[in-house]
Amino acid sequence: MKFQSTRKNCKSTSISSAILEGLAPDGGLYVPEKFPPHLGNITDESFSTFAFHALAPFFKGQVIEKQLEEICAKAFDFPLPLEFFQENAALLELFHGPTAAFKDFGARFLAFAMSAIIEAKDQRERTILVATSGDTGGAVASAFHKRPGIKVAILYPEGLVSPRQEKQLTCWGDNIVAFKVAGTFDDCQALVKEAFNNSQLREQFGLTSANSINLGRVLPQMAYHAFSSSKFKEERNLIPTLIIPTGNLGNAVGAFWAKRMGSPIANIVLATNANKALPVYFDSGKYKERKSVATLANAMDVGAPSNMERLLHLIPSLEELQKISASYSVSDEEISETISQFYREQELILCPHTAVAMKVWQEHYPTVPSILSATAHPAKFESIVEPLIGQQIPLPAVLQNLIAKNSTALAIAPHLEELISKL
Repeated sequence: MKFQSTRKNCKSTSISSAILEGLAPDGGLYVPEKFPPHLGNITDESFSTFAFHALAPFFKGQVIEKQLEEICAKAFDFPLPLEFFQENAALLELFHGPTAAFKDFGARFLAFAMSAIIEAKDQRERTILVATSGDTGGAVASAFHKRPGIKVAILYPEGLVSPRQEKQLTCWGDNIVAFKVAGTFDDCQALVKEAFNNSQLREQFGLTSANSINLGRVLPQMAYHAFSSSKFKEERNLIPTLIIPTGNLGNAVGAFWAKRMGSPIANIVLATNANKALPVYFDSGKYKERKSVATLANAMDVGAPSNMERLLHLIPSLEELQKISASYSVSDEEISETISQFYREQELILCPHTAVAMKVWQEHYPTVPSILSATAHPAKFESIVEPLIGQQIPLPAVLQNLIAKNSTALAIAPHLEELISKL
């Protein structure tokens, strides 16, 4: 199977090359030239086994094809529960990995796959540049920590991530370097894109990406949406609508790919915070990149979602997109009210991002069979959640271990020259 750029100005390539390159040479994002329509027929009990069968067609004939089953087993060695809070509505708990966020799925798969590809193809040392609005950087750091031949540079907006998120970004050392950028997530992402668009720098540092622009991040997300929707159908004999908290759009694109491949998914709802690029597009038909707005759901504070290119490549017609999707914005006040309400009424403790999905479900889909993506453990946002529920949140062991470590971060202005001088 070959993979092409969303911009179609360069040659198609293999999945191994797409994963190593991260971004296509023309600045576009890699997407499959075609999708194998088979996901609806996979019924494995284990997610790791399901993921192996779901991803196998993409890796057929590749250098790590025979290692793929082992890669999936190692990458996905933590639970993926589907917890029903209403008769026909469930939370897909994606936060049981080593950094307590959904990004662990994509980051761990990418780390194992990239390492295996580098070893098999005898590639030179690589430098991963990753911009994060909160959870991505911690997941990538954890997944790639101490992996030989790979250096990771994490860029995060200073003062715009939670204290515990910042701890996860800065506690690693060794081959992981954290940069706190005087700016927003969009400034961090712009730095990464500027570096990738400089062919000399890409060659000099062997640059690659671990953001959701990397194909290796999106494919595992496709797999868990396919898996959970199949489980929902088995348990309730209904086809669910997926309600997904959305920032850079990688998680949601995985759901669109799962639906395209035959998974039992009715509709895909994009739940955003006060960053409204997607709701405005659905309402007006005009997509415009915007400056990001700081919110309580900070990991979704993205004004220019990178994966919009993948979504528009898959479904370029707004009219066709509106047949299977919608997008709604949720305010900080509504996030707080939702966290308080669902703890008071059901003793559910929600992180701010999951609360965005819950509010959209409550407002627009309360009678519709639904899966809501619960993207992070609420203990990562204790300063927001605990005052709203009036009690402390038990800290998962994985977070306790990280908090005990020392932290180091380099402060930089949002200028490429300064970043490069400290790599």
